[in-house]
Amino acid sequence: MEAKLQRRIQRYGWDRAVEHYEHSWSRQLAPAQELLLEMAEPQPGEHVLDVACGTGLVTLPAARAVGPEGRLVATDISEGMVGACRAAAQNAGLNWVEFARLGAENLDLPEGSFDVILCALGLMYVPDPTLAMRQMWRASKPGGRAAVAVWGTRKSCGWAGIFPVVDERVNTQVCPLFFDLGTGDAMADTLSAAGFEDIISRRISTVLEYESTDEALGAAFAGGPVAMAYSRFDDATRQEAHAEYLATIEGFRNGSGYRIPGEFVVVRGRRP
Repeated sequence: MEAKLQRRIQRYGWDRAVEHYEHSWSRQLAPAQELLLEMAEPQPGEHVLDVACGTGLVTLPAARAVGPEGRLVATDISEGMVGACRAAAQNAGLNWVEFARLGAENLDLPEGSFDVILCALGLMYVPDPTLAMRQMWRASKPGGRAAVAVWGTRKSCGWAGIFPVVDERVNTQVCPLFFDLGTGDAMADTLSAAGFEDIISRRISTVLEYESTDEALGAAFAGGPVAMAYSRFDDATRQEAHAEYLATIEGFRNGSGYRIPGEFVVVRGRRP
């Protein structure tokens, strides 16, 4: 897919998903986000950049960690996500957080500005992840550290059937490279290619719990990366897509809800 089109899909798709994102995913993504922050170790007074900040699920705890004597800049390609993150920070009284709508491949920020770079479950959507990591390397101070979380392998993520279900009904693939970075050492290799050293990688298994069919469908279709494509489906197409996706997760049914397996990879590197 042409990179420009993919960026457009991500920008407007996440604008669509923002209303449903936290309700659908905050609990499910917490293990990856908590490990990311543990490995990044933001300290009081440090300067932190949160790339692909979303609604602020990593931004807010990172801002609390650096405190008002520190600095945190939160960026996202989606204006809707930036707005939601800004509102969450304001509501939490974190008035030292700054915001900018920037794509990960074009971080228009001064070189060598940040002690810590965070990117929680956003890099899978970027057309050129190595370029994005080079941008993060450029923004890092010498000795600065970057921590990135991505989804793991396709076979370890029981909800992966959402992509072929949607791709059958749209003209372009929604997330063509989604699971590539979670395969083998791909994420660690991407940091290395961008110039980071002292790389540490951890792979963890998790379970995505949904209490009902409606919750599982809302997360998969309205609250995630296929939201823009889904918004264009008519009622009949939605019903067909729902039925096909539910068939792919039927084996994970747990009473009236679902326990769907997932996997994350979290990698940390340091700029020399």
